[in-house]
Amino acid sequence: MVVDDHALFRRGLEMVLGNEPDLELVGEASDGQEAIEKAQETMPDVVLMDVRMPKRSGIEATAQIKELLPHVKILMLTISDEEADLYDAIKAGASGYLLKEIPIEEVSDAIRSVWAGQSRISPSMASKLLTEFAAISKATEERPQMPAPRLTEREMEVLKLVAQGLNNRDIAKKLYISENTVKNHIRNILEKLHLHSRMEAVVYAVREKMIEIT
Repeated sequence: MVVDDHALFRRGLEMVLGNEPDLELVGEASDGQEAIEKAQETMPDVVLMDVRMPKRSGIEATAQIKELLPHVKILMLTISDEEADLYDAIKAGASGYLLKEIPIEEVSDAIRSVWAGQSRISPSMASKLLTEFAAISKATEERPQMPAPRLTEREMEVLKLVAQGLNNRDIAKKLYISENTVKNHIRNILEKLHLHSRMEAVVYAVREKMIEIT
């Protein structure tokens, strides 16, 4: 499903996605409120979501959709390179954050990656995210730590590799386990931490000093 308040941009995405035999556009919306309603009607696997829209923002819509339909993957596709929007989107449960400056042909690959459980983020935004990780890590050194949910040794290994940007296939190869086992570990991690996405899990783990970004 495509959510954007610019009809011309939605048409462009519709044309691109229409050329992909394994992708089907099941619906579209022009604002956050309509996105919530259409998501419940069409039950999409992945939602392409703009950030700045009338009525309700894409971030508000993301949080609501993830609450109503936890299985839906949401990929932010926006012109906003504001750090606050990036962090709020991750907190809301987004699985990726791409700027509209990327070639539109790359959107199809991003959809497939997010649907497969991976995270996608524009390089320029990734650097901002790592900067925030460093700031979070430094700040937590100066405050008392509450016990974090206990993860197994293997789950911690998987979480550290996710933080390094590895996808499920690469994690499986590095740990000599199957991709399905990796998916199971990630699902368990998210359940234990009460989170919705891989990126949110990494942010949480850094904040709670469970892992360090090097």
